[in-house]
Amino acid sequence: MASPPTPDRLRRILEQALVFAGASFAGVYIPGDDPAVLLLAESAGLPRTLYGLRDSYPATGGHPVAEAHRDGRPRSLGPAEPAGRPDARRTPSPDVSMAVLPLGPAGGGCLLAVSEHPGGFGADARACLELIARVVAAPAPVAAGEPGELPADAFSLAMDSGRVDVGDAILRLFGIARDGFDGRVETLLGHAVPEDLPALMSVVEADHLSIGDRELEFRVLQPAGPPRWLRLRGRLLPGGEGRPARLVGTVADATTQRSDVTDVARVQRLAAALATAGTVKDVGRAVVDALRRPLQADRIALAELENERLVVTVLDPPEPEAWPEVWRSEWRTEWPDAPVRSMPTLAAALREGRARIWPAGSDLEPALAEVGPGALAVLPLPAAGRMAGGCLVGWDEPREFAPDERALLTACAGLAGQALLRAHAFDAEHELVGMLQRTLLPRRLPRLPGAVAVARYLPTTAGLEVGGDWYDVIPLADNHVALVIGDVQGHNAGAATLMGQMRTALRAYAAEGHSPDVVVAHANRLLLDMETDLFATCAYVDVDMEQGTALCVRAGHLQPLLRHPDGSTEIVQAEGGPPLGVLVQAEFPMTPMRLRTGTVLALTTDGLVESPATDIDEGMDRLAAELAAADPGHLGLVADALLTGAQRNDDVALLLMRYDGMAVRPLRESWTVWRVPEAARHARRFTRRTLRTWGVSPDTVDAALLVVSELVTNALVHTGGPVRLDLSLVNHRLRLAVADTSPRSPVQPTSIGWEATGGRGILLVEAVSAAWGTVPVSGGKQVWAELVPRG
Repeated sequence: MASPPTPDRLRRILEQALVFAGASFAGVYIPGDDPAVLLLAESAGLPRTLYGLRDSYPATGGHPVAEAHRDGRPRSLGPAEPAGRPDARRTPSPDVSMAVLPLGPAGGGCLLAVSEHPGGFGADARACLELIARVVAAPAPVAAGEPGELPADAFSLAMDSGRVDVGDAILRLFGIARDGFDGRVETLLGHAVPEDLPALMSVVEADHLSIGDRELEFRVLQPAGPPRWLRLRGRLLPGGEGRPARLVGTVADATTQRSDVTDVARVQRLAAALATAGTVKDVGRAVVDALRRPLQADRIALAELENERLVVTVLDPPEPEAWPEVWRSEWRTEWPDAPVRSMPTLAAALREGRARIWPAGSDLEPALAEVGPGALAVLPLPAAGRMAGGCLVGWDEPREFAPDERALLTACAGLAGQALLRAHAFDAEHELVGMLQRTLLPRRLPRLPGAVAVARYLPTTAGLEVGGDWYDVIPLADNHVALVIGDVQGHNAGAATLMGQMRTALRAYAAEGHSPDVVVAHANRLLLDMETDLFATCAYVDVDMEQGTALCVRAGHLQPLLRHPDGSTEIVQAEGGPPLGVLVQAEFPMTPMRLRTGTVLALTTDGLVESPATDIDEGMDRLAAELAAADPGHLGLVADALLTGAQRNDDVALLLMRYDGMAVRPLRESWTVWRVPEAARHARRFTRRTLRTWGVSPDTVDAALLVVSELVTNALVHTGGPVRLDLSLVNHRLRLAVADTSPRSPVQPTSIGWEATGGRGILLVEAVSAAWGTVPVSGGKQVWAELVPRG
């Protein structure tokens, strides 16, 4: 027998059947080491599995391949015949025909060709197939060869021992000298890029292979520069009579053959890209990268199918003018969605579920025809038994499609459909997680007297984990503001729930008027009482907007950062206590800070300053340098700039406040009311003297004296402990407040009879005041009333 063609030459011969005979698949079956089995030696065109073809057949079986091999006579099967055979499988089209031609005399193998043309193979096509069969001849089983007999680009791997014989050209590609190679396949694998090892192992491990051909591309590391792309083509030969199974084939430099990249390599790259695509946008970009440049397409659109509407997710190119005018004029917004029924041809292709290609001049509706005037491909994207979406690929110039390109489109559609379904579920769950996170954080920050505050939160991009970082800005009495930032241990729903509880608790304790150390201590006791295994860190800063001072309390959290008006920065060395929820008898010392006008206060969580490659100290120094270089006049831009480059392997919270100082400072005075018989008269005298000094009108003074008399008397009569009177005047509004140690608020009577001796005080306060109310203050309360002095 004549020597068999090399795998590359045999494949090129079979490609002639695709071009000149119009076949969609062509393959050669020859006897293996076991003559009772016919093996698929080489194939070209669409995947054989689309037509129910196998990579081996029993030589004594009833399949046309076996019959033509045994008797040396050709076989021709029409569209109805393959489905009627006992070993046939479902085919994708009702027009599939097959032709089987023997390779020379009986027993020499055969050529099998598949056509999807309605009339099958015509006379000219059959003559072409006969010529191809004569050229192929009958290849003998490929021998493994002995070391030293291999071509320069060939290899032979013993599957039982892992010993491999390689040509000199392969060793040069791997950068290994002949005298330095130990003959072990592990030595070659050690030069591969780690990310490509799983694909390589699936080829070199016998458990992962079946008889037949394999092809893949992988990268090997170079002493300098980027990795080198190599292409492996191999075939597993079965063992027998004491000989091990062997993988034989070739390895070539793929960087020099980029124009000849096969559909197998392209699909492999797409599968690798889709494996790491987390979102629908990622899937779209991977499909565009896999199809547009290799196929020289002019435009690609990827859309999800939702409730019979196509929701466009990726357009390439993205410019609206690159797409049909009818898309822009009829769709409701720039690129939202379109009903499938508005494009009947597209709807039919999606129902059929097969990739369709229309050449130039096809009768299509304008919405599709203008996408590809030269040619249009519609790829349905099936997944999990339903249609996940569709992909439109358009060309402006007329184009003929090679069989490999058709195979690429079909394979990409299946991969993209599964990835699109996974990404859609990921996007939906990620949006749910983000919604949960947003509901636990402030919707907006309050307007502050004499300051501006902005906050940013970035969730982690690692999976669907809910973070425990939080921030808050709490307006307090007397123009104080509490800035809070914290981080609950863990990334799950439990951490997020605890974060919401801690934020609420700190806000409640702060509103009661406690000092910062007491607020944090109360939160610590609350967390301990919850009997949770989680702990939290926290930084709490109470800022006095009138005086430009602040008190900082840290519970295991990062230090605050100050940017002074001259541009210098300072990491405040504030004393710290343990994290919340760790120690029962914990102390949380307060550290004073001075804020000059123009000072920026920054609070953040460790996700911004810590990463696997950077420790916290380095991250804090970097954050201080970036804050020093920022323009504090645009605090929102400063926050965005500080978040640029965040690692996102942990969630990040950032809270910034620029202290501007109050344009008008309130006038304030306080008086401690002693429990003596003349206490109310002393309080009125203090009030009269203070208000006259402030220039308040006599009418307002008289009303204020009445309010002070009633509030002080109520406090002395109905409560015990100290009583304090506070007076303040700001923006022509007078505030009178009396604080005591009782948490009970005064009750306004619904009705008072003429004989009643009490209860009229609160009614009098309400009558002469513009507003009045009570607020909790450090275990007690403060009853206040506001008057508007007349000019």
